[in-house]
Amino acid sequence: MALIPMRDWLGDYQRGWLRLDLVAGLTTAAVVIPKAMAYATIAGLPVEVGLYTAFVPLVIYAILGTSRPLSVTTTTTLAILTGTQLALVVPNGDPAALLTASATLAILVGAMLILAAVLRLGVVASFISEPVLTGFKAGIGLVIILDQVPKLLGIHFEKEGFVRDIFALIAHLPETSLATLAVGVAMLAILLGVERLVPRAPAPLVAVALGIAVSGLLALQDQGVAIIGHIPQGLPALSRPNPDLIAQLWPGALGIALMSFTESIAAARAFAGRGEPQPQPNRELVATGLGNLVGGLFGAMPGGGGTSQTAVNRRAGARTQVAGLVTAVAAVATLLLLAPLMGLMPQATLAAVVIVYSIGLIQPVELFDILKIRRMEFLWALAAFAGVVVLGTLKGILVAIIVSLVSLAYQAAHPRLYVLGRKPGTDVFRPRTDAHPEDETVPGLLMVRPEGRLFFANAQRIGEQLWPLIEAAEPRVLVMDFSAVIDIEYSALKMLVEGEERLRARGIELWLVALNPEVLGMVQRSSLGETLGRERLLFNLSLAVERFRTQVAPVD
Repeated sequence: MALIPMRDWLGDYQRGWLRLDLVAGLTTAAVVIPKAMAYATIAGLPVEVGLYTAFVPLVIYAILGTSRPLSVTTTTTLAILTGTQLALVVPNGDPAALLTASATLAILVGAMLILAAVLRLGVVASFISEPVLTGFKAGIGLVIILDQVPKLLGIHFEKEGFVRDIFALIAHLPETSLATLAVGVAMLAILLGVERLVPRAPAPLVAVALGIAVSGLLALQDQGVAIIGHIPQGLPALSRPNPDLIAQLWPGALGIALMSFTESIAAARAFAGRGEPQPQPNRELVATGLGNLVGGLFGAMPGGGGTSQTAVNRRAGARTQVAGLVTAVAAVATLLLLAPLMGLMPQATLAAVVIVYSIGLIQPVELFDILKIRRMEFLWALAAFAGVVVLGTLKGILVAIIVSLVSLAYQAAHPRLYVLGRKPGTDVFRPRTDAHPEDETVPGLLMVRPEGRLFFANAQRIGEQLWPLIEAAEPRVLVMDFSAVIDIEYSALKMLVEGEERLRARGIELWLVALNPEVLGMVQRSSLGETLGRERLLFNLSLAVERFRTQVAPVD
């Protein structure tokens, strides 16, 4: 029973929330349904697959999910990853084979997410750093835009990779359909205009409605403008996965599962309201996993929580997952009642929707913010961006993960070491900087503070920073403040023992200050503990300064 978070919010549901959830669900549907159809086209799938994805996963998540405003359908990132994987296993683009492969892929993604929940791997959400994710999404956005531009122009060519596609696009520009271009430009203007002038209005719904109306009134298909065409009317039928595809699909499914969960948990955390329970990663894995698995059985493509639709849901006043259920009902109503009308929609309309909402993935301001804060992390973001553009989206995920882990390893192997001074008139000790030249130091006493976990990969680096400071200060006592050291590994402890022997040979005493209980226990059980004794394992820096002044300085 603990597996059904629906009881967590249904038990205290308030009557006044129903109207808010209804309005939010319908508002979100006006944004989600056109976008879901557009995202299906990114993946090379029929638009009705997008509608299935805006139905089944939302219902499953409403029952099992722990985030009240999260809208779980699909996203631009997942759509392009799905399309890339489907193109590998169905290169001829056979519609029936694509639907089977898509269902198999969604079921695989769901199974992987559920397995991750069983193994309690919710922490995986932290495996891709924010700068790397920013670069990765920027690359995805650029790839999607290039993929959709030909549909705006009414031209066709074989896709062969980002760089080659740019040259192919330029070569085919003379074949541009002016009627299609006019529709595409008009749709872009409508979307951007509505977003700017009437931000609360559902811009995708407005563009889709106008596109359908103009297409029907002016018979755009007869003028060379491609339309969506026939959309099956009715609820989705059961889809049979193809086990023979598992060997080809599982690497891509793993990457999609990682991105699905990463995007979902990020959106859930970002829009958690005050007083609401925080999203629980492992339960989110179950909810999104079952959403994908059951969704795949009913023809949906791989999905997950999206930031943009969740933002709309929250801004519209969603209080609980009832809003998601309302959105799902709207998707069903579209399938049952509006399918014939949707078939009149120009392809250029959906392409315009995709482009406008993919541009948001490219955040130059955020990249420059990263650059202002730390140049190295900006380089990680660029590496992830290049990985997507040069190697492709699925390999780009691998690049993003590797870059994140390399970044983590680099930071862990380069710990900070600060020389400390005391703020005048206080017992506050802080790193010495040019901003505080007045901070006090004690002649003959060198105080330093390492930070983080000390282990085999960074202990040598600490020594490389520390010995030049000792050479310059020529202290009588070296005090190491361990208040920011969370752990010390055996190799680092051994190097500390060797360092103490080296200091002692030069007539310098080593004092350790503010060790946490675990680190203190390790030091005391080592030979270093016997050497230092209790008198050189101190509680705080103030005590160290006082003892130096009373016991060491007078001897000098």
